[in-house]
Amino acid sequence: MHEASLMQSVLEEAGRQAGAHGCSVIHLIRLRVGALSGVVPEALEFAFEALKTGTPAAAGRLEIERVPARARCRVCAREFELEDPAQPCPTCGTWDTVLVQGRELELARLIAE
Repeated sequence: MHEASLMQSVLEEAGRQAGAHGCSVIHLIRLRVGALSGVVPEALEFAFEALKTGTPAAAGRLEIERVPARARCRVCAREFELEDPAQPCPTCGTWDTVLVQGRELELARLIAE
C-alpha cells in the first residue's frame, strides 16, 4: 500500500512546516486528492490513523478534499468533468483534450499551534 509511505511523507512535511512556524501541535491536515492521482482516500485515512501516534499530529485530524478530474477541449475550449479518463469532448466530440485537474496530491491546509 503506497498510501502509507505517502502519509508518512505528509506527516513529515506537516511537522516541518509547523516547526518552521514555531508550532509543535498539529490540529488539522487537509489534503487535496485528485480522482486520477492513483491514491485511495480511504487508505490515506487508515494510514493517517496508524502513523500519527508520536507525531505533532497525534491528536489531530485529517480532512480529504476530493478533486474531480476535469479536461479542456483544445478545439472548442469547453471545460468538462471527466467520467472516464479516455473521454472525448461532450460538445464537439474531439479527442484533442488536456487534463486541467484531477492528479493532485497536495497539502492544502495545516492548522497548528
